[in-house]
Amino acid sequence: MKKDMGRIFKTGILILAGMFFMQNLTEAQQVTIPAEKTNLPATTESWNGLYLKFRLSDRWWWYQENHYRRRNSIDNRSDFVGRMSQFYNRFGMVYMFTDNFEVTFGPTLVWNFTPDPGNPEFANSVLEPRFWHQWLFTQSVGRIKILHQFRFEHRFKRDNNIGADYNYTDRFRYKITAYLPLNKPRMENNTLFIAPSNEIFMETGRNKWNILEENRVYTAVGYTYNNMMFFGGHMWTYGPTNTPGTYRNRHIIRLNVMYTFDFRNNRKEITRNFSF
Repeated sequence: MKKDMGRIFKTGILILAGMFFMQNLTEAQQVTIPAEKTNLPATTESWNGLYLKFRLSDRWWWYQENHYRRRNSIDNRSDFVGRMSQFYNRFGMVYMFTDNFEVTFGPTLVWNFTPDPGNPEFANSVLEPRFWHQWLFTQSVGRIKILHQFRFEHRFKRDNNIGADYNYTDRFRYKITAYLPLNKPRMENNTLFIAPSNEIFMETGRNKWNILEENRVYTAVGYTYNNMMFFGGHMWTYGPTNTPGTYRNRHIIRLNVMYTFDFRNNRKEITRNFSF
């Protein structure tokens, strides 16, 4: 089983790299990048999320995320909640091939809010539809549980300027998360844990000058209680803007609840395949 999982994992890496670089070569364009890099002052945001996982059968799950996101005011970069940012809704069906490997696919609907409330040049909110699919590998290293998440997103995006056109982009994400139980020998009920993660985002599209979209470093502290998990923490992000040579970074406070329910009436442990 471990050899099979290793082959699946390596195959996933190769497919991901091949898909990404082939598309990037096809859509590459000449861009002049300044010799000196410019880092913008940090901004702040607040993300609040609800995660739902419903087990429908031995192999099938329903998965759902709903997020309420705010960002700092225009004149105050450190207030975290001054303006609306997004309503973010992700849905999917999950198929478990093994206890350590599952695939998810489904739609995402995101409402992106105006960067300048009250400005008539911007639409108050714009819908960004996506289709996504994901591979999730789980492994244990001693008492630590490690998740490898490969996510593929196909997005139809536009900015909030009145009359702006939609553009199609593909985004490829890889995240590694480690769950370290603090008061138990393993992840189980009534477990206090810490979960550091790092996620790399790569994006291709006709108007992209940099294949790296963003890097996210997130450290969450959480607690499991029956079929619920409460977790939150600080996330720092870094990545390029639409202006070549200019980069942004954000400090984000994340507070979340995950609820898992088993409709089979013989609920098993629920801490195996958490992903956020």
